Amino acid sequence: MMPQSVYIHIPFCTNKCFYCDFNSFVTNNPQLVWDYLEALDKEMERTFAKQPPERVKTIFVGGGTPTFLDHAQMRRFLESVQSHLGNYWTGDLEFTMEANPGTTDVEKLRIMRELGVNRLSFGVQSFDNALLKRLGRIHDTDDVYRSIENAKSVGFENLTIDLMFGLPDQTMEIFRETLEKAFALGTTHFSAYSLKVEENTLFHTLYQKDQLPLPSEETELAMYLLLIEEMEKHGYRQYEISNFAKPGFESKHNKTYWLNDEYYGLGAGAHGYVSGERHVNAGPLAIYMQMSKDGLPRVEQFGVPREDAMEEQMILGLRLREGVDLSRFAERFGVSVHEVFGNIIEEETAKGMLEQQDGCLRLTRKGLPLGNEVFARFLR
Repeated sequence: MMPQSVYIHIPFCTNKCFYCDFNSFVTNNPQLVWDYLEALDKEMERTFAKQPPERVKTIFVGGGTPTFLDHAQMRRFLESVQSHLGNYWTGDLEFTMEANPGTTDVEKLRIMRELGVNRLSFGVQSFDNALLKRLGRIHDTDDVYRSIENAKSVGFENLTIDLMFGLPDQTMEIFRETLEKAFALGTTHFSAYSLKVEENTLFHTLYQKDQLPLPSEETELAMYLLLIEEMEKHGYRQYEISNFAKPGFESKHNKTYWLNDEYYGLGAGAHGYVSGERHVNAGPLAIYMQMSKDGLPRVEQFGVPREDAMEEQMILGLRLREGVDLSRFAERFGVSVHEVFGNIIEEETAKGMLEQQDGCLRLTRKGLPLGNEVFARFLR
């Protein structure tokens, strides 16, 4: 069966956040954006002509900042998506678009809603204005409240916000206040990630110069445990290491990744996984757009060996609180999890990191904060 999920990358931003290493570009040239949308349209046309989906259950538009697009560009982009995929949409399609609170207005949100988007993911990160400035974000907390209110006013009900912890000069008190303000918004879902200092970012440069005052590992762990406790207290179920949702509002698209299912990946720098092969698109805009004129803009394409696929199934699946479905693993690979990884599972279970429950292998509560160490055990 062909993939039922589609990822589309819009790489433009108003400015580059200090921690961001995603494939994104700051521009004030509207023609560049139009040219990119034209190249993206061509990639969609060629991709779905070559490997047409049978049906599409989830679409996720990420970036960059997809809401960087102005009203006309947004309409053109979403009409292009509809023209290529509209015939394959299922009745329960989840169509998510990432949004920056500093780049949304009522008219833009109305266009998005009218053309099929039914889930918004706001990059909030913090409710502390000084911290937002420290991160290089263009919005403040007033923008967040305004954006959520605008989204609800045009009919959006499925709203998620991203938060970050382990940030420079972030204290437990600041993080606790951020959580309190976040819960007051009444959104249906949260993603919350600890800061990773990535290469080729301003934060990495500051870190190397010892000018990035990060919280201690103990404080970061305390923030994570506080996060879990407060989410549960407010009715948000932790269904993945970093994700929490009201019942029925889990991200269907992101579960595609964690279940190691296949998906289309479109746009500059996007990754895809179709028919047992992974591919990577050209990242630089000029190269992506030039390649799109002549064919698919792929710079890498390779089959996934069975051993690698089994490792991925474990590492991604263990991120879910329900864990790896043992019968699903056996059905997919023709061998049981214990036959392949038995020794590792025994050792990690003995250490209190893994447990088996309801036909699934999953991280224990103790193993949650140490997930990366457990995942590493499954790599050859």
